[in-house]
Amino acid sequence: MKKCLGFFLVVILGCLFWNNAVAEEGEILYNGIQLPKQWPPVIKGEGKGWERQIRPLSYLQAPPAVIPIDVGRQLFVDDFLIEKTDLKREFHQPQKYEGNPILKAETPIELHDGKEPMAAMISDGFCYDPKEKQFKLWYEAGWRDGTMLATSTDGLHFTRPNLDIEPGTNRILPKKANKMVRHGAGIALDHWTTDPDQRFKMVCYDENQDGPKKQGLTNAYTSPDGIHWKNLGYMSECGDNTTIFYNPFRKKWVFSIREDFYGRARFYREHSDFITGMNWEDSRALKTDSKTWDTSNMMVFWAHADELDTPDEWVVDTLARLRADPAVPKVREKDGKPYGLDDVQTQLYNVEAVAYESLMLGVFGVHRGPENHICSDLIKLPKTCDLQLAYSRDGFNWDRPDRNYFLKSTRKPGDWEHAYLHAGVGICTVVGDRLYFYYSGWSGVSPKLGTDWYSGGATGVAFLRRDGFASMNAKEKEGTLTTRPVTFKGKYLFANVNTPQGELRAEVLDENNKVIAPFSMENSVPSTTDKTRLKLGWKGGEDLGSLAGRKVKFRFQLKNGELYSFWVSPDLSGASYGYVAAGGPGFNGPIDTVGGP
Repeated sequence: MKKCLGFFLVVILGCLFWNNAVAEEGEILYNGIQLPKQWPPVIKGEGKGWERQIRPLSYLQAPPAVIPIDVGRQLFVDDFLIEKTDLKREFHQPQKYEGNPILKAETPIELHDGKEPMAAMISDGFCYDPKEKQFKLWYEAGWRDGTMLATSTDGLHFTRPNLDIEPGTNRILPKKANKMVRHGAGIALDHWTTDPDQRFKMVCYDENQDGPKKQGLTNAYTSPDGIHWKNLGYMSECGDNTTIFYNPFRKKWVFSIREDFYGRARFYREHSDFITGMNWEDSRALKTDSKTWDTSNMMVFWAHADELDTPDEWVVDTLARLRADPAVPKVREKDGKPYGLDDVQTQLYNVEAVAYESLMLGVFGVHRGPENHICSDLIKLPKTCDLQLAYSRDGFNWDRPDRNYFLKSTRKPGDWEHAYLHAGVGICTVVGDRLYFYYSGWSGVSPKLGTDWYSGGATGVAFLRRDGFASMNAKEKEGTLTTRPVTFKGKYLFANVNTPQGELRAEVLDENNKVIAPFSMENSVPSTTDKTRLKLGWKGGEDLGSLAGRKVKFRFQLKNGELYSFWVSPDLSGASYGYVAAGGPGFNGPIDTVGGP
């Protein structure tokens, strides 16, 4: 009883603290989650540091009574699907490619006269284009010089095509006139458009170096091929690393907007039409005493670094050394302001997102210090931005259950990924049984300047098992996992499982936890293999079609192994009909309709 009272108290206090309007019910999502009528929500807190508090996730605290599982593989990154288990969750780290970096400064534009060489993504983007059957990766060449395209047939070895924008180069946008330079960009393949001229979307921030930063503005573009772009004009005012992604679960384009809000933070703007969505109002102008707001044409506060985001250890030590060094100036020479050698508060540099199977997969770029003026004036090295994975089942609220950094700066002198890591728009591609994560890092090495904070940008890739973000594990002692009530329309139960030295069995229960014959544990054919797509079966019953539309639970029994995901497919191929991030060879579009042999 006390536990139940405590649970409800947490939910009530969370709702009051965050002041979200949830009185009216809104859209019901594919997974049974019901959104509030006001969407996107307005987040307003009280007290010092409210924006750094960890917000409660209502869909984890009070999940739907029944969860439809017809879209995609069902992942165990959180407890959304789990009613009861004694298995242990383990989060997994990627393996970096031994051939990294796969793209580094080589051409005259990229080498940038030896001053600030780079061939790296500042978000930019990548995808597998099923129309042309090739990987496409957009990147910045030479610090703030050009936006370029590289292509590949295997996702590891990239070439620079000779394009007609500037003959002899792989530029996709003409070089900026005068002192205009580009900052961050965001590029995505639009599988859903009916206009072939809008097959690719881009936002790119330009800044006039002769004027103040407020003169920088973000342009929006569309393209039929990712090479030839139509400029749609300026978007509403936003920061220099604003990017985009598509949420296919709700059929919305989302602008991930960089704003200064208690430090670097992210605001959110959604619209079903990319062109209409590029202009918005600012929710910060809303009167705080109002009870209801129409946020359909607004950007709203979205995400900020929180109290669990820690500064880089190297940064903390470096700032302590600078404070103790009498030869280091304590104020800036240009404006006389303090250098802020005591300030190591983390900030949110980037948020990229993509639909993966049954949820939205996010990458949070956490700025762990130091600030730009310290990097440029005192240490001459890149700032630390490290990458953490996040997950969302409603497309807005994020869960970061594993606070280990998925990709982290090495801080090794001269290393290509010394610091300042960036994920690309698209996050990952699906290649066979692996996910390819493309990212960029900076060495801080300049042939002409020695060490320089924005020199030496390059691009690499890291690998992870398909669905391999988290697994539910058992050792010698058998363990079980029982799902919440689910419904499905398919016929065949599949799992992503690693049990070469153990086994996995499964059974199907009704709402009252009674086994539905013949789908019992005793009849279950044990799995003793390592496969990312394994069909499970029972003696006397392979086809679950008779249970389609019925509320059931799955109970998995595991020994000496790892269970990553499960799903019910209508096809013997194991097609999940979930989303495949930035695509991959063998897929005809953004959805897994093919499964495998």
